Amino acid sequence: MHSITLRFMASHNDGVHAAGKISGGTVLRWVDEAGLACATGWAQGACVTALVSGAQFARPILVGDLVEVQARLAYTRTTSMGIAVEVYRCALPGEPLQQVLRCATVYVAVDGADRPRPVDTWSPQTPGDMALAEQVRTHIHAARAA
Repeated sequence: MHSITLRFMASHNDGVHAAGKISGGTVLRWVDEAGLACATGWAQGACVTALVSGAQFARPILVGDLVEVQARLAYTRTTSMGIAVEVYRCALPGEPLQQVLRCATVYVAVDGADRPRPVDTWSPQTPGDMALAEQVRTHIHAARAA
């Protein structure tokens, strides 16, 4: 699986600030859950989070909003996967989706002893996939250099 989309309603059970806004920490948990699901599917086994970088919030998510979290495999290395994650929200009914944030993530496939293990190679086929791979690689390289 090279992509996954999670859709759900933001609820009072999620971390909520005043005025019914979902906390940034909760949104980042959703980012990690979608990224991990995508990575685990591609690696066909356990993975651990190595990096979440560049999450800048463009707008809040409110209780009752429909939330969509999209995770797409951007590239692979020997034991790791770079994944782009985007979060969207809309008020129901019928409002168009609005981007909340996007970020780059890295997950490492691990064996039963938590040692890195190889993953299958991802080969982007479309110009969009190739551009996404370059964007995520560039962002992650810059984040690690900082």
